[in-house]
Amino acid sequence: MRRTVSGILAALLLLTATGCSFATKDPDYVPPAPLPPLEQLKQVPVTEQTALAAGDDVTAFVSPDRNIVCAMTSSRGGHLNLPYEPNTYSDAANNKFAIVPVVHCELAHYSEPRAEDITDDCAATGLGYLGGTVLLTPEKAVYGSCRSGVTQMESEFGPKGTKGGPISKLPELAEGQNVERNGLRCSAYNDGVACGNVSGGVAFFISREGYQLISDGGKTVRGNAK
Repeated sequence: MRRTVSGILAALLLLTATGCSFATKDPDYVPPAPLPPLEQLKQVPVTEQTALAAGDDVTAFVSPDRNIVCAMTSSRGGHLNLPYEPNTYSDAANNKFAIVPVVHCELAHYSEPRAEDITDDCAATGLGYLGGTVLLTPEKAVYGSCRSGVTQMESEFGPKGTKGGPISKLPELAEGQNVERNGLRCSAYNDGVACGNVSGGVAFFISREGYQLISDGGKTVRGNAK
């Protein structure tokens, strides 16, 4: 018995001397709620964008779950410079338009836009106003667009996606990282992506479950994300 007690005391002394500790899970611990999109964009340090560059004029990335692709790029007269989709951005006819910094994102799995967030009647073209895309300019964020067929993101990572193509080769923006280009900033967090013009108080958040459109410095929030 004496040896057993001595052995226990020796073991306790050894643990104390070596600084070992044991952690137990607190059953009452509740993780803090994710920050609002604008606060997330303000607080997280900016990541070097060199590894995310997709040419001199575009920074592009995918989310960690491969559900979202974003291009921090530019627009001329509504024509977007996207590295993973054919477009008419470089046509000479667009030279008359001003170049505007934008962020354009596409989702593989997404929710439909709410009726009050549909901003275009598609000019009687027969095109549908569909979800799955979001566009941020320095002044506003818009979810959905007029289109027919699937986006490049849907064709690669949607329900019938090929899992191969230009988007599959893009780098990942890791959870919790921010990247900034031309005054616009994006962050992968809370299982989605937030992008915004922090100084202008305009932003969006998108994920599989829904979307938020933020304006007025965070005072106005539209969308269906909880």
